[in-house]
Amino acid sequence: MAFSSCLSHSPLLAFKTIKPCNGKGQTCPFLTRIRNDAGLSKVGIVTNRMNLSGNWSFIGGSRLTIKPKVVRTLYSKSSGTYASWLSGPQLASSVFTLGTVAVLPFYTLMVLAPKSELTKRSMESSLPYIVLGVLYAYLLYLSWTPETVRLIFASKYLLPELTSIGKMFASEMTLASAWIHLLAVDLFAARQVFHDGLENQIETRHSVSLCLFFCPIGILTHIITKRLAKTTRKKEHHHHL
Repeated sequence: MAFSSCLSHSPLLAFKTIKPCNGKGQTCPFLTRIRNDAGLSKVGIVTNRMNLSGNWSFIGGSRLTIKPKVVRTLYSKSSGTYASWLSGPQLASSVFTLGTVAVLPFYTLMVLAPKSELTKRSMESSLPYIVLGVLYAYLLYLSWTPETVRLIFASKYLLPELTSIGKMFASEMTLASAWIHLLAVDLFAARQVFHDGLENQIETRHSVSLCLFFCPIGILTHIITKRLAKTTRKKEHHHHL
């Protein structure tokens, strides 16, 4: 009873069922409910290998000694079981920050040193897209549920609806995956603008800067800049003739 009472009042674990071990060095599985930092509980299995030794005397009664060895926590997911070291909001926040910081050096090089060899070599690299792709796939795996499919194809024509998409992005994990998606697409578009500017010898720094947060506007300004540059060159050419 002392063993059961002590563990059931732990701030981290609330045991539903406890099966006593009959000997030393046995593995005792407990069904637990684990409360994370966000106040949400998840059902998991804690397997704790313990050395149990019992001593009995007429004066002290029975005494149970517990020596824990290894504790591992597994969380249940619809598609399987996986180990989790961070809570959902913590992981989403970390990946959000990591992805944002990862793309900033490339924008900085394109804006501050567009003609340097370092910038040209960096923008030819596929590494940033590999990193962003892996992060996006991982977040998509963690956030994807059968409910996600229902929200995406919510209408009777199997098309997305604004209200259902809003509900889907209420999840921080889904929102973080969408942000990584935008970072990858925006950087790819900025690189295309940058390379087109080098090829046609036109200014791209303003368009590249806009691609970071306002990608469609950045592409639009590049198209306008390119058209104005061609018009100006034609006028200069006719003037020299």
